[in-house]
Amino acid sequence: MRVNLDKKLRKKRRFSANIKGTSERPRISVFRSNKYIYAQAIDDKKRITIVSSSSLKLPREKKVEQARKVGLDLAKKLIERNIREVIFNRNIYPYKGRVKALADGLREGGIKV
Repeated sequence: MRVNLDKKLRKKRRFSANIKGTSERPRISVFRSNKYIYAQAIDDKKRITIVSSSSLKLPREKKVEQARKVGLDLAKKLIERNIREVIFNRNIYPYKGRVKALADGLREGGIKV
């Protein structure tokens, strides 16, 4: 168990080392649990979360569809704050399935990823 956790942390640090978000172009960080998906826009210079969205309050449906709706909701919140471009940080998750659906939802909502 400990070895697996260390591998995940090393992988996360390796992916996130070169990704820095700003207030004009925040970093979108994705967390995926077995039931839900969470995404937040982070300004790394100020070390704050600008906006966030999750599938907690969405109606139960396919997880990929929930992820797309989270992306659309996050895009709507970002556009309200006049943010049109983001940097996508998928953390340790492969870019497929729910993570890809979230990114597609952001693009569909008018955000350049």
